[in-house]
Amino acid sequence: MDGSPWGMVGRNIREIEGRIAQAAVSCGRRPGDVALLGVSKTFPREAVAEAMRAGLRRFGENRVQEAEGKAPAFPPPGKPEWHLIGHLQSNKARRAVELFDVIQSVDSLKLATRISQAAEDAGKVVTVLLQADLAGEATKFGAPPEEVRAILDAAADLRGVRIDGLMLIPPYLEDPEGVRPYFRRLRELGEALEAERPGCLGRRHLSMGMSHDFEAAVREGATIVRVGTAIFGTR
Repeated sequence: MDGSPWGMVGRNIREIEGRIAQAAVSCGRRPGDVALLGVSKTFPREAVAEAMRAGLRRFGENRVQEAEGKAPAFPPPGKPEWHLIGHLQSNKARRAVELFDVIQSVDSLKLATRISQAAEDAGKVVTVLLQADLAGEATKFGAPPEEVRAILDAAADLRGVRIDGLMLIPPYLEDPEGVRPYFRRLRELGEALEAERPGCLGRRHLSMGMSHDFEAAVREGATIVRVGTAIFGTR
């Protein structure tokens, strides 16, 4: 390990990738079907740079303001893929469209429409995921399943967004197996929506699972796992 405070990042990434691969194989999936998203919120640009040196190319931020001071430091051609995973206020949609490649936290038609308008004005199409609320927690954002259906129906004609799947932030439980039913329900919701209207979820991403439960999420069909602490350390 070198003298950098982020010298453990590459080792951590390799370990997590190995665990993802084992979880995928254990349920008959291909490891390559699961993308690792490094949650870099609150960590400095140096930590992102170290993760990129280790081969990581997707990063998640919670706030537009923090991304403004981080994403521009990594311009093309080496630019990583930036995902917004925190709640987005409608009045920040335009700036989010400029900074992020994927917005995972769309939980209302109003927000989807605002993102679409901003994207059209910028001459681009932004990939979005619909954030579902399957636990009814007052402290969490997300749309109940019936509202996810309504958003999908109403957003079908929006030209500035591409809906590519679903995202979930379940209740925090120490035992990953306790969280697993929420992951299963998100997968089943996606399957039901696709059965009702084939193709409505694009690439059918399921963004679910974090540092302490991503293996359970992979076993229930996650295609994106959002890992911060296990890569970068405690905040």
